[in-house]
Amino acid sequence: MTADADIVDGLRAAGLVGEGDVVLEPLTGGVSCDVWKVETPTGPIVVKRPLPQLRVAAEWLAPVERGTSEVRWLRRARGGDARIAPEVLAELPGHAFAMRFLPGCPVWKDELMEGRVDPGFAAQVGTGIAAVHAATAHNDGDRADFPNDEMFRALRVDPFLLYVARHDRELAPALTTLADDLVSRKIALVHGDVSPKNILVSADGPVFLDAECAVYGDPAFDLAFCTTHLLLKAVWSGDSRMNEAAAALVAAYRAGIDWEDDGGLLLRAGKLTAALLLARVEGKSPAPYLTDPEHKRIVRDQARARIPAPEPIDALVANWKRTIA
Repeated sequence: MTADADIVDGLRAAGLVGEGDVVLEPLTGGVSCDVWKVETPTGPIVVKRPLPQLRVAAEWLAPVERGTSEVRWLRRARGGDARIAPEVLAELPGHAFAMRFLPGCPVWKDELMEGRVDPGFAAQVGTGIAAVHAATAHNDGDRADFPNDEMFRALRVDPFLLYVARHDRELAPALTTLADDLVSRKIALVHGDVSPKNILVSADGPVFLDAECAVYGDPAFDLAFCTTHLLLKAVWSGDSRMNEAAAALVAAYRAGIDWEDDGGLLLRAGKLTAALLLARVEGKSPAPYLTDPEHKRIVRDQARARIPAPEPIDALVANWKRTIA
C-alpha cells in the first residue's frame, strides 16, 4: 500500500470521505510537507503530511513527528480564540492530519509581494502571537505537551543559527551563545514559523498555519521570525510601508506582553532578528525572492553590524535601512 493510499484510508476511517474515488489535489508552496486539497461531501479540506527530507538545496532532515506537534499547537491556539487557527478534523497515518479548508482567505505573503501592505493587519498579527504566548506562559501543562527541543533544533536552531556559525568564524561565538540561550529558555508556547507565507488574511484577522516547529521555549523567537520577513521584504521592495508594518507588529506585540519584563524580551528578539536576517542570506534556507546581490549585501551588512552590538527589536526596526549608499 502506498503512502497516499494510507492517507485515503485514514480519511475514510475518520468518516471524512466515502468509498468512492478520492482525489488528492496537490497544493504548492511548501518545502517541508506534502499538502493536498480534498473534496468531501461536506466541503473541501486540506491534508498535510510532513516530509523527512525538506525540499531545499542543502541536506535538511527533520523528524516527521512534527506533524503531531502542529496539531497540538493548532488546537491549543483555537482554545483561546477559534478564529486564530484552522480546525483540525482528524489525525492520519504518518503524522499527517486533515484540517478545514478556508476559502477566500489570501496568503499574507502574496498580499505583501503584490504591494498590498497593511500595517493594521501586521498589528493584528502581533496581537495574535502575543495572545498565544500570554495564554501559555509559565504553564506546566503546555510545557509538558510540547517537549520538542530536538525538533526545534533540527528545524530552527541548526539551519538558521548554527549553520551560519559553522561558516563564519568571526560571528561564531555570538551566534553559538545566542543559540544556547534560545534553547535554554522555557517561557511560553512558540509557534516557530510565524512567517507571512503561513498566515491567511481572513475577515476576522490573521489565521496562523504550519506550526510544525512548535516548542515550549522563548516567545521572542516568534516575534523575531516574523519581523525578519517584513524587514527582508522592505529591502526587496523598497517600500517604506514594510518598515511601518514591522513597527506596527512589534508595537502591538509589546502591548500584549504580560508574562515578563518587556525590555528583556525585546532585546532578545532584537538579537534573534539580526541573526535570522543574516541566516536568510547565508543559512540553509535563504529567502527565495532575495536574488539581487545588492539586496543581499544590504541585509548582510546591517545584520552583521548588529550581531556583535545588539539592540532591542523596536530600535532595530526603526533603524533598518532599505538602501545603503
